[in-house]
Amino acid sequence: MNTPLLDIKHLSVSFETDEGRFRAVDDISFHINRGESVGLVGESGCGKSVTALGITRLIPSPPGKIESGQVIFEGNDLMLRKPKELRQVRGAAISMIFQEPLSALSPLHRIGRQMIEAIGFHRAMPKKAAWEYALSWLDKVGIPDAGERMFAYPFQLSGGMQQRVMIAMALMLSPSLIIADEPTTALDVTTQAQIFALIRQMKQNDTSLLLITHDLGVVWEMCDRVIVMYASKIVEIGSLEDIFSRPAHPYTIGLLKAIPKLSTGRTRLNAIAGQVPSPFNYPKGCNFQERCPHAFARCVEDPALFESGKDHYAACFLVDEPGEWPVPLENAGKDNAR
Repeated sequence: MNTPLLDIKHLSVSFETDEGRFRAVDDISFHINRGESVGLVGESGCGKSVTALGITRLIPSPPGKIESGQVIFEGNDLMLRKPKELRQVRGAAISMIFQEPLSALSPLHRIGRQMIEAIGFHRAMPKKAAWEYALSWLDKVGIPDAGERMFAYPFQLSGGMQQRVMIAMALMLSPSLIIADEPTTALDVTTQAQIFALIRQMKQNDTSLLLITHDLGVVWEMCDRVIVMYASKIVEIGSLEDIFSRPAHPYTIGLLKAIPKLSTGRTRLNAIAGQVPSPFNYPKGCNFQERCPHAFARCVEDPALFESGKDHYAACFLVDEPGEWPVPLENAGKDNAR
């Protein structure tokens, strides 16, 4: 069996606030193989972005704290690496496309300088060659008049252009792992397709991808496996086919049923009943029990990830006690994602 490129074990991240401490990520474990694309999905606030920041140890402290866990990347635990060693990993071996580009770009420096500094930190390249290399990547991500944009400050660019600059900076050093947090939110559909084509091209060199998104259609097009999070925990892990055709957790089923169905002519979308519980007051046991139409007495216990099939796991006691479970979806999720 091949060793995973990234292996996360029992990662927990908490934050201190005026209202008290809460866990944004609670004891999660998963892996990503070389050349594999994994989608991380779930409602806003479930812990997806915090998971990404935890992998690269970019959790702001205070108020955040990585309470426990291992992040084993290429055989080394990043939790044990010194800050200087981590800086060598970030950008070159692991790159991250942030959800908010202005949080990653310096407002005080021109785009060209920021790109050249990133190249110079990780690659021995003459300044002129680095300039031309950076310029070529701005062209690749579809920035018009790229030569002029190299001299611009981030605030002089539109949100979509800022996003494309950040994508160029994340891809240009050919990392082993790309963590993309809603990477194309501010982009038009044509540019989205162009960016994802670039990422697919990089996958030919065994580049791995962790794609954080709300768009299940993008997951269907880009990913090999899917991880579903809800209220700080992983509730289901499986192959693309398993998740879309044989979902085993009620929350996953709810997400798939909420995908718009063009064939039915409905004007009202299906929705998951209830609200996400407050992170300060999660219910005892399964965090989804108050919204679950199938909840029963055992749900007051904390469910483990039970095996629903080969390499398919769900944190639901109905998987442990199958009966008529899972509820058939008639491939609705797969058909709609297409």
